[in-house]
Amino acid sequence: MCGRCQIICSEGDFTKLGLQSSPSHLSAFSDTERQFEVRKGPLADGRRLSCHTLIEGPLVIDVPPESQVHQQVIRKSADQRVIDIAPDIRLHYVQVSENTLSHSISDLTRIRQALASDWGLNGLAVDPSILAHLHPALVEGEGAVTLAVFTEEDRQTLIAIWPGLLDQVFGAAIDVGSTTIALHLTDLKSGEVLVSDGIMNPQIRFGEDLMSRVSYLLMHPEGAAEMTEVVRSALNTLLSRSAAAAGIELMHIVSLSVAANPVMHHLLLGIDPTPLGSAPFTLTLESAVNIPAKAIGLTINPGGRLYMPPCIAGHVGADTAAVILSEAPETSKRLTLLIDIGTNAEIVLGNQDKLLACSSPTGPAFEGAQISCGQRAAAGAIERVRIDPITLKPRFKVIGSQLWSDDPDFKEDTQQLTIAGICGSGIIEVIGEMYLAGILSTDGVIQPSAKVSSEHVIQQGRTYSYCLTTTNTPVVITQNDIRQIQLAKAALYAGIKLLMDKFPTSRVDDIRIAGAFGSNVDSQYAMLLGLIPDCDLSQVKSVGNAASTGVRIALLNYPSRDKIAALANTIEKIETATEPNFQNYFVDAMAIPHKTDPFSLLFSHVKRPAEIKVEETSKRRRKRG
Repeated sequence: MCGRCQIICSEGDFTKLGLQSSPSHLSAFSDTERQFEVRKGPLADGRRLSCHTLIEGPLVIDVPPESQVHQQVIRKSADQRVIDIAPDIRLHYVQVSENTLSHSISDLTRIRQALASDWGLNGLAVDPSILAHLHPALVEGEGAVTLAVFTEEDRQTLIAIWPGLLDQVFGAAIDVGSTTIALHLTDLKSGEVLVSDGIMNPQIRFGEDLMSRVSYLLMHPEGAAEMTEVVRSALNTLLSRSAAAAGIELMHIVSLSVAANPVMHHLLLGIDPTPLGSAPFTLTLESAVNIPAKAIGLTINPGGRLYMPPCIAGHVGADTAAVILSEAPETSKRLTLLIDIGTNAEIVLGNQDKLLACSSPTGPAFEGAQISCGQRAAAGAIERVRIDPITLKPRFKVIGSQLWSDDPDFKEDTQQLTIAGICGSGIIEVIGEMYLAGILSTDGVIQPSAKVSSEHVIQQGRTYSYCLTTTNTPVVITQNDIRQIQLAKAALYAGIKLLMDKFPTSRVDDIRIAGAFGSNVDSQYAMLLGLIPDCDLSQVKSVGNAASTGVRIALLNYPSRDKIAALANTIEKIETATEPNFQNYFVDAMAIPHKTDPFSLLFSHVKRPAEIKVEETSKRRRKRG
């Protein structure tokens, strides 16, 4: 009767994993499911009601967003930015002369004559998709029509037509991330963002991070078409949803500007991304893309165009180009570090003299994956943590409430929330607080002596953990959780150190953290953890979803596309996988905040905890003896 437990089954070839594969993997369609379809309509392809379905073999289950109890928080608001409006698609209103029997001229010729006479536009090319609409528009508008003209370099093309006067068309700036997709529906005339919307990237069921998806394709080459289809379908869902929210027709959307990392970029375009999975990490295409949107099945105006910024290197994609376009580090004398943190961190360092870029494999730990109690940012997730340095007692805030956990009204305020996990910003803060409170050594080891001081430090086997909550589903930070974060932050810091070496420099003037994760992380705790290098804290800023801002600039300002295309060719690319110093930098960066870097600017504002000598377990003592 309910139907809210729908799941999607992907029945891969599990024999490759050495598992016994059932022919069906699932029990037969149940009577309840048939009755559900009679009452509420057929289930979508591949969907089942999980409450009436038995697992009979190895399979992969995807829980669609509408079946999820705790919806992912997708931070999708558009940042305010002054942009010069100069789009590559412009509207032209004309009154076309009537045709006569004595002097019969085709509709297209009369339209071209009107554009030449009224607007001085000559020699226009024609997108074939417009031809079927010419005569109906002329008849309905009684000869008055509005035409959309697309400009690319010195070539102009008629791409769309509407009867009568139309003075408003729209575009969408889209950031296709490996975890989420964000869209901003924008008025091409005023630059106003009408609707901002977001959705989980449905490709996540093929792997949490980019390399997992590439690995999936290496084992299941037939899955490439499905991975392309699901991301295109997600874009069409977002376009339809945002158009409905704005009260406009999809036919009035004529321009898309899309940023994506190289793997997402290739999959969206239907290009095999597996060469990006191994050295030398070869891109099939690095230059900017400007094609009809219908070429990849996007359901806007048939003549609408799709633009994607250039990719910079094998793992530094069009999304990084968009971040550079947004933040313009090449215009400043100050040395700026740009970091876009996701499952793969893109790093750019430079100023007006030069720009360097690299990618570093941080993995999904900052998004809650690989953490025992980790989760993505959803209602009820712990996002802020403070620990009393004397009692070692924690207090915290969760998404969905403005109150701290020690507030008398906290329990009542969060009674509708399930507090059972911690998201990325909370993980960084709890580790930073554990270090400041003396629970954690600089090597990232939870100290047994802390157990004497607090009941929140508990022993689990041969290691210790820190307990944030003591509910039926306690949130516990384990020793392995801390190791996962150390591995992720060390990979990022090692990439930054490589760029600083190549520049060369021993310091940076400004740090800009981009991405949804960066917009919610406290810069002080990011530095305390050793996620970013030492810098004046006042010069460390979150720039929100800078990739979305960059593609919005590219959507509304055609000359900016030439700017980023030229700039991308001058950026020096550093491949971390082949750099001999990467491993040494990685090992040093495992320490909190760092093994050798002093972080003097940070500790001029934050009291450095007393040096903790890592306590030996009895096993270590026996081995040493």
